[in-house]
Amino acid sequence: MSLLKEDELINILPKDGPTVEEVKKYLKKYNNEFIVIKCGGSVLVDPELFKIFIEDVAVLNKLGFNPIVIHGGGKRINNKLDELNIKSDFINGLRVTDKNIINVVEDVLIEFNKEIVDALKDQSCETRRITSKEYNIITVKPESDKLGFVGTPTYIKTDVLKKIIKHNKVPVIAPLGLGENDQTFNINADTVAGSVAKELKARRLMIISDVEGVLDNKKKLIPEINSKKANELINQDIISGGMIPKIKNCLDVASNGVRGVVIIDGRKNHSLLFELLSDKGSGTLIRE
Repeated sequence: MSLLKEDELINILPKDGPTVEEVKKYLKKYNNEFIVIKCGGSVLVDPELFKIFIEDVAVLNKLGFNPIVIHGGGKRINNKLDELNIKSDFINGLRVTDKNIINVVEDVLIEFNKEIVDALKDQSCETRRITSKEYNIITVKPESDKLGFVGTPTYIKTDVLKKIIKHNKVPVIAPLGLGENDQTFNINADTVAGSVAKELKARRLMIISDVEGVLDNKKKLIPEINSKKANELINQDIISGGMIPKIKNCLDVASNGVRGVVIIDGRKNHSLLFELLSDKGSGTLIRE
């Protein structure tokens, strides 16, 4: 695809995002590369942050990149289960999902998936919904007996994704998959994003959440780490708690064909664009 001219860039880029000069430097780098974006946390709940996120994904699409969106939905699922008076238990951060709960989870995620798709369409960005009911691309096996209908991906239909992207559409993937007898399973959204990124050998996996990135012992952002540095930080308890499985997942992805995984703060204005298209970046880049 031919690179965009300056006046086209001015029309595409948000005024408060990276400058045209900066963006020009990165156009070639990411042209025709897969960029897998996992979005969770307050970005999916706060209307203003959601709006900026949608704008950023549409901008990447218009610049000729290949964004693929995987969304979570934990907070919405919690709200819906509370509303229905259904109690949830968690094991190691994963929701125990019985017959009752999987139906609620599936409904909430499919409805939310449609909202994201509609929001992108409003930004003149063509999309394709991918859920357990439409265009399912994920085959799963049960994560464990104790968790019920929680799955681990065993196969991703990358040919379907590539076909969608070839038509310049953004795939929007719900963290749902099908097991034996077409039974729906809920999947951790980070796991889905990691599996998709590895299978596509994506240039980047962007994880957008409510954390600034990886912080040092003085609470300062670390712009880049590798596995050696990450393990040192885990041993020193600087990376701790829920951040440990997140970082381990990132390292696994980075050592399986993905050039870099980035944890960025979705609460910051246009953090996705600043990370990909500016010199200063906006989160922590994790490499092998």
